Amino acid sequence: MNTTRSAELFEKAKNYFPGGVNSPVRAFRSVGGNPLFIEKGKGSHIWDADGNEYIDYCCSWGPLILGHANDKVLNAVDKTMRNGTSFGAPTKLENELADLILSNNKFIQKIRFVSSGTEAVMSAIRLARGFTKRNKILKFEGCYHGHVDSLLVKAGSGLVTFGNSSSAGVPESFVNETITVPLHNKEAVKEAFEKFKNEIACIIIEPVPANNGLLLQGKEFLEFLREICSANKTLLIFDEVISGFRMGFCGVAGMYNIQPDIITYGKIIGGGFPVGAYGASKEIMSNISPEGAVYQAGTLSGNPVAMSAGIAQLTECLVPNFYTDLETKTKYLVDGINKINPFKLFKLFHLGSIFWIAFTEKETINNADEIDADSMSYFKTLYHALLENGVYLGPSGYEVGFVSQAHTMADLDKTISAFETSLKKLV
Repeated sequence: MNTTRSAELFEKAKNYFPGGVNSPVRAFRSVGGNPLFIEKGKGSHIWDADGNEYIDYCCSWGPLILGHANDKVLNAVDKTMRNGTSFGAPTKLENELADLILSNNKFIQKIRFVSSGTEAVMSAIRLARGFTKRNKILKFEGCYHGHVDSLLVKAGSGLVTFGNSSSAGVPESFVNETITVPLHNKEAVKEAFEKFKNEIACIIIEPVPANNGLLLQGKEFLEFLREICSANKTLLIFDEVISGFRMGFCGVAGMYNIQPDIITYGKIIGGGFPVGAYGASKEIMSNISPEGAVYQAGTLSGNPVAMSAGIAQLTECLVPNFYTDLETKTKYLVDGINKINPFKLFKLFHLGSIFWIAFTEKETINNADEIDADSMSYFKTLYHALLENGVYLGPSGYEVGFVSQAHTMADLDKTISAFETSLKKLV
């Protein structure tokens, strides 16, 4: 496979950007080699700068649930842009997207649009602290919530710990307000509440952790978190930046019928444009400025281009059987690949239209400690073999894959065949 042009572009990019990229995972450090520079995308396919074509399961890390350059999204965006791209003032498109979401999602009553998932999480944490008048937050090892200072914390050596910063530049004082516990561990959560009684403002969790593998938690553990939060007057935040509108229109909250206090969203509601949002009850949201004392603002919040793209995309998501069809296609893909894996070298886990490749013999993986770090060398081999056979995944074995509406049965069959061919290199 010729990737000369991508290599040339990467060498130039190193002169402009740290590591040659504007987001770390794009540098291909996890899989080796040079990153592919993408030229265009349409439907389920992308093309790189050298003209190589791939079936894409990264889908811009999830938001392109309709596929690349969807005609309905493009038409809506084109119409909006001709009237202007940004005003820093209210537009009716904000009302329309908010009404579309709130009318079909019983788990939030008011919403605030922001410009990214990270910003949504940052704002939700501030809101939880402002509402409860408490400072400490509890997060889980293996969940990623964006590059917010107080959440870039990895576990320490104990069961319940303040841990250590996982990034330079994060003050120790920030880390000391963040309690980190293992995923899927009720006793650790109980111990945290006993140790820090009346100090914890919120628990934040990806209800389907999908930034460090697909760490399935199940309904029962999430219900336990709901109960212990209610008992301790602590807010429960579901970070649904990935799972929101992907696992169903109401996300995991709707799938399991669990009411969080605050939900954060991102990715999909922008139809491919930068956007995020957080929502809660009217009571909690009334604490946000200008109505309340918790300040949060953004010039590009509610940007009309992103709003129009989101309206077009989420309208399609409300079409009957949209999510059922996505899940059916994903199961077909996962079952097909698992069947042509005679040596059981890996397993594909999936939930809804999200899937993950894990080199394991376990029937399920619930927390980050169960992921074999040495297995990433196998993923590296598999990854490049799949590229050679026209399949593009996110360039890290810790990242999940996504199936979009644009993926056809022919795409899925070609992907299964590509895996079968690629397995020969892996063996």
